[in-house]
Amino acid sequence: MIFESLSERLQTTFKKLRGRGKLSESDVNEAMREVRIALLEADVNFKVVKDFIKKVKERAIGQDVLDTLTPGQVVVRIVDEELTALMGGAQSRLNMSPQPPTIIMMVGLQGAGKTTSAGKLGLSLKKQGKRPLLVAADIYRPAAIQQLQTVGKSLSLPVFTEEPTVGAVRIATDSVSYAASHANDVIIIDTAGRLQIDEPLMQELRDIRAAVSPQEILLVVDAMTGQESVNVAEAFHASLGIDGVILTKMDGDARGGAALSVKAVTGIPIKFVGMGEKLEALEPFHPDRMASRILGMGDVLSLVEKAQASFDLEEAQKLEKKIRKDEFTLDDFLAQMQQVKKLGSLDTILGMIPGMGGLKKQLAGQDIDLNGKEMRQIEAIIQSMTKKERADITIINGSRRKRIALGSGTKVQDVNRLLKQFGEMKKMMKKMKKAQKGKRGGFPGLGGLKLPFMP
Repeated sequence: MIFESLSERLQTTFKKLRGRGKLSESDVNEAMREVRIALLEADVNFKVVKDFIKKVKERAIGQDVLDTLTPGQVVVRIVDEELTALMGGAQSRLNMSPQPPTIIMMVGLQGAGKTTSAGKLGLSLKKQGKRPLLVAADIYRPAAIQQLQTVGKSLSLPVFTEEPTVGAVRIATDSVSYAASHANDVIIIDTAGRLQIDEPLMQELRDIRAAVSPQEILLVVDAMTGQESVNVAEAFHASLGIDGVILTKMDGDARGGAALSVKAVTGIPIKFVGMGEKLEALEPFHPDRMASRILGMGDVLSLVEKAQASFDLEEAQKLEKKIRKDEFTLDDFLAQMQQVKKLGSLDTILGMIPGMGGLKKQLAGQDIDLNGKEMRQIEAIIQSMTKKERADITIINGSRRKRIALGSGTKVQDVNRLLKQFGEMKKMMKKMKKAQKGKRGGFPGLGGLKLPFMP
């Protein structure tokens, strides 16, 4: 997960500060030395690190901090505020045209994830009630047009294509006329990339920009390339002028330097981050929330937004009634589990919950993925049961367990473990119901059920 190493280093440093009743200037200097090393190891730009440490020290060494009752917490707050400012301060939104269509150019080098990001952005806008049109203007890369068509089909988004021989500029201008006649209010142009920046590429992009006057030029860069992505952003901005950055592969094993450097070095805001391969995995970039996650303070707002977008409120209310009446079945559990999967990987969810860093460490190396093997096995076991068995697990005797294991491709022990833990979860729900004593508003969840395939 991105920032994991940086986050651990910073949290260890600040834990030492929090444990002290009073801070001296030397304490702050020592902590800032650790922070500087952590940021440089995360591949943050050297000048950015130097300026950041200077600002934090100037604020932290003031008497109003050193003389407070909780100086360590104040220093953490200062670092949180400065990290937020470093990444742009506030969320930077898309510039939408008051007169449709809004035209968005996607630019970047090959391999950064431009085509996939175009689809992800289209899906995000579609969910907001827009009618996006994807435009295949990459006429050089083999199968680029087919790739965009595949993405568009999977998301039920229209894709405008023409013969590559007419040229990218003509394709872009013709797409505007097409959008006007088909009521598309957003045009997302997938332009060509190169393995490296060259003048012919930049000239074509400038020609497309001159022809269609886009409201947004978004540069797609790979977060895993670190400072190189910042250099790419500088080059594109100098030659073309860009309005925002989409950082892809933020869920990979990246050090995070790009996210912390790009705004400070180029002045260009990060507008979106790609957090996975799924086409839904494009998130608006919130500097304050990202700073909180880096410092181990979680990102509850994003988690709540994900839950609101993923969970069906009406189904949740029905489920709550079932729990109150002690009618919760394996069918209900399966439905809940499939809803939770929409939130993303377990690693992502834990990163959004304050204080869950320790649990992430405990689970490290266990390869627990809400969309992975463990969940698929649980689903297979439940789906191998009859309707009566899912409704009442007490009827599942030895022969039935063998049949379920055979049908799901698992072992009888796995079936036994799931049934045992489901029974324990129902007991826990009963206790919770008694404790609530008629209170309303609780959101039904998985009730603390351990995954049967966890060691």
